[in-house]
Amino acid sequence: MTLRPLASLLVPLALACGKDTDLEFEEPDPADVLYERGLEILEGEYYLGFIPRVDYEEAIATFQTIIDNYPYSEYAVLAELRIADSYYDDRKYEEALSFYRDFGDLHPQHEKVPYTVYRSAMCHVERIKRVDRDQTATREALVYLDKLLSNHPYSEYAHEAETLWRKLRRKLGKQVLGIADFYRGRGEYEAAAERYRSLLSEYPGLGLDAESLYKLGLCYEAMNRWPEAERVFQAVVQNYRDTDEALAAEGRLRERRDG
Repeated sequence: MTLRPLASLLVPLALACGKDTDLEFEEPDPADVLYERGLEILEGEYYLGFIPRVDYEEAIATFQTIIDNYPYSEYAVLAELRIADSYYDDRKYEEALSFYRDFGDLHPQHEKVPYTVYRSAMCHVERIKRVDRDQTATREALVYLDKLLSNHPYSEYAHEAETLWRKLRRKLGKQVLGIADFYRGRGEYEAAAERYRSLLSEYPGLGLDAESLYKLGLCYEAMNRWPEAERVFQAVVQNYRDTDEALAAEGRLRERRDG
């Protein structure tokens, strides 16, 4: 076997190392250029001329490049928001929620914080199921709406947040009403009455009061607790005039009085 000189083995290695040291890393484009490129990607394109398509992953990667290379630039802050919005528009609500929350933690005084709180609520709203299913997402959304209305009552999102807050609260109230009706239908009047009372105390002023109060009276009547039922029916008549429940309560009172 012929042995090659050591020098002949080292020369290719040195040349290879020399090539590595000559490698140059390409500098990223300026932050403003990258940001505009990300916005252009979010505008999308039309597949077959009429089907909109957006490459959210490419947009997110572009905005992330700004954050990685220009962390102290104003565009880095804007990029954080764009990433959150991109995930939201792509229906990846867990990822979007994470970025919205981080934005508030990192920039508590930023003018866009109310927006991120509202969007955090919407991430949960998008996952709300039917009224008879688990309502964890509804309650989580209400946490953020409460936060927005408490900390930013005069923001541009406050009015819409309040409207949504009432809608979601009513949704939870209707769930309690459905459970109460279920028990009443089975003749379990005490269990039903407990739910109606809970509904009246926890979800007042949402348009469910008259119905809940009237049905509570029916439960008392069915349990032969007429004095309590009478007070409830009178309260319905006095406080909810011109409603179907008030007319029905008058009928129960009249029937009892005439009977």
